[in-house]
Amino acid sequence: MSSLVQSVDWLAIAPPTLAAVVGLVVLVADLFIGEEKKAVLGWVSVAGLAASALMLLPLRDGDRATFCLTGDAHACSYTADRFTLVIQFLVLGGALLAALLSVTALKDANKGLPEGEFWFLLLSSAAGAALLPASRDLATLIVALEVASLPAFALVGIKRGDKKSSEAALKFFLSSVTATAVSLMGVSFVYATTGSLYLTQIADKIQHVDGQFHTLAQAGVVLTLVGFAFKTAAVPFHFWVPDTYVGAPLPVAAYLSVVGKAVGFSGLILVTVVALPSYGDVWGPALAVLAALTMTVGNVAALRQQATRAYSAVRLLAWSSVGQAGYLLVPIASAAYSKDADKAIGSTVAYALMYAVVNLGAFAVAALVARTSPLNRISDYRGLYAKSPLSALILGFFLLCLAGLPPGIIGLFAKVTVFAAAVDAGLGWLAVVMAVNVVIALFYYLQWTTLLFRAPEGEPEKHRVPAPLTAAIALTAVLGIALSGAPQLVLRFSATGLF
Repeated sequence: MSSLVQSVDWLAIAPPTLAAVVGLVVLVADLFIGEEKKAVLGWVSVAGLAASALMLLPLRDGDRATFCLTGDAHACSYTADRFTLVIQFLVLGGALLAALLSVTALKDANKGLPEGEFWFLLLSSAAGAALLPASRDLATLIVALEVASLPAFALVGIKRGDKKSSEAALKFFLSSVTATAVSLMGVSFVYATTGSLYLTQIADKIQHVDGQFHTLAQAGVVLTLVGFAFKTAAVPFHFWVPDTYVGAPLPVAAYLSVVGKAVGFSGLILVTVVALPSYGDVWGPALAVLAALTMTVGNVAALRQQATRAYSAVRLLAWSSVGQAGYLLVPIASAAYSKDADKAIGSTVAYALMYAVVNLGAFAVAALVARTSPLNRISDYRGLYAKSPLSALILGFFLLCLAGLPPGIIGLFAKVTVFAAAVDAGLGWLAVVMAVNVVIALFYYLQWTTLLFRAPEGEPEKHRVPAPLTAAIALTAVLGIALSGAPQLVLRFSATGLF
């Protein structure tokens, strides 16, 4: 009897595998290292994530696939193509920056967070997030989604004895488990109508579904998308975001805002564009409506919160991330109507890369402010320029990027790219909704930016910035400025080649 699985291509699976292995090493090493040397675990984790990202370099030359069915070279469970490598770069790079923020946060923690468990959970989640874009069957997709999500629940609630953290973790867990259960039901419907879990086989077989099973197949398509829509924080699956971001340690909130979204939108792309292109008439309108609702609810909620001085900067970034998720969904919805789906998907990936750089940078400066103002209110940013001129200029630049205003050219470029994707697909109404939301968002981004340069209340105090935090701020600033100088590099890099 012939083997059902081909030999393993270890180079192809190296990036997520290395992250997982380093996570296990850190967990075991934690048992034997004294409290005074726990900081070593953080630097091992940072090195592990950097090494995982470097393992993407040997994979640039061509597509590689493994865990394939014998007799069908196109039915594989793991594929390292251009799309996979770009998303894995985004995921591992985002996790690396979150790890740099975490090194400082763990050192500063008053009650002391469990370092070994923290790094194990972060690396495990990063491994699952890196596995997901390479997954090419529904079973592996759901497993990768859960491997990325389950450690994240524990990371959110890792502040022992903190009621806000525990409540945030519970809300995140319950809502995520419900969304995953709905997705599993959708997967079962798709499997029942096609007899396959492989995305390429589903794409062929679902076109020839018997008429009496057509409604079942449509229901399966919609339900399968729910779990991934939850991870992107699309409305109405967004309600966990503000409380979770505020309750979680700040580096974990930064991680969820970027890596969590990468997991969600890459899963959506694989399920819709790769597995179910013939059902574009079902998922296209659904995602277009989700995009419009998400950007509107996120931006209006962020705008409403500006009324109070005690409002948390992290909560504002949380609502901002919901609004940004709406922009990310626009090109995916456009792919259902566009003749060039690759170009539309490339727009989403380009926007995600831009968003990852500037949002992580904004969280890095927020982590700096939190060192002296633990409540991290918007009012705490007043006069930041007098205390730390460079940090204020960098945060102002990031906020202008998110708003899509010069000198944040990369933000403007990304928004124009997404806008063009909607127009090219004939979704003029969605382009109008996006334009209105961009104007709404300008108000709260600019209000925060101007606050940085106002006269401070009281005498400004200057504090030394730890090296890991300095590295995270500097790295995101350099990337943001460089890409604003040559924004076309993002679009070239994000050309996915899914077809």
